[in-house]
Amino acid sequence: MSYALALANPGSDLDKYLGQVYSIPVLTRDEELELTTEFFESEDVRIAHKLVISHLRFVVHIAKSYAGYGLPLADVIQEGNVGLLKAVKKFDPNKGVRLVSFAVHWIKAEIHEFILKNWRIVKIATTKAQRKLFFNLRSKKKSTGWLSDAEAKKIAKDLDVSLKEVMHMENRLNSSDSPFDLGTDDEDDEKAFSPSQYLEDNSFNPELTVEKGDYDEINNTALFKGIANLDRRAQDIIRARWLEDNKLTLNELADKYQVSAERIRQIEATAFKKLKTSLVNV
Repeated sequence: MSYALALANPGSDLDKYLGQVYSIPVLTRDEELELTTEFFESEDVRIAHKLVISHLRFVVHIAKSYAGYGLPLADVIQEGNVGLLKAVKKFDPNKGVRLVSFAVHWIKAEIHEFILKNWRIVKIATTKAQRKLFFNLRSKKKSTGWLSDAEAKKIAKDLDVSLKEVMHMENRLNSSDSPFDLGTDDEDDEKAFSPSQYLEDNSFNPELTVEKGDYDEINNTALFKGIANLDRRAQDIIRARWLEDNKLTLNELADKYQVSAERIRQIEATAFKKLKTSLVNV
């Protein structure tokens, strides 16, 4: 792994990574303009590495502002670095702005996507309004308690979202997850209820077991009957590709029948269509 790529990935030793990042000098405006112009014209990967490396400290600074979401800082930094890489690739030095000003949007966008995919509450944050609330509601609250009616209305107005959406996100942010399978080590077992204790278990239902067995038997019979109705070459290809212990590849079957691998794939596809029709008619 190159020095540049090693720095772009915090890995397990975050302190060492931060020490390296902050030891890299920041480019002057003239140095940055020279490099970005050269990369814009040549797309030389080595120049892109220089631009990325010199801006890693800004990713760290932005990533630290998302510490309140309970996700590992190293992971957040790594996602921000992905955004920085995209920004460097898309940056146009002729626009007259610094690279860092342009890159902020891309860095935050990647971090936001990472948080939305990994934080437990944000599974509901799918609309533009919900995302806006998720990333701004905490900072606009004046206390850790529940929002007052006046505060909720002001936040709704400031963020241009509905009052209903504000209250819905407030409820989600102040709720907590219940584990599916809670242990019963507590002295009071009545407090140890969890979904796993009251959901019905059908895995040993005799009726379902018999029904599934009949279903599988009928489909297996129809499948092998359908294979028997194929021509001999198609039967051999299906069995060799899917049913034998030592399965053959398309190229191996192509050598066997002295045709192209594409021709074997076509025969296989046609056979599957016939088998599908026979199973549908069961």
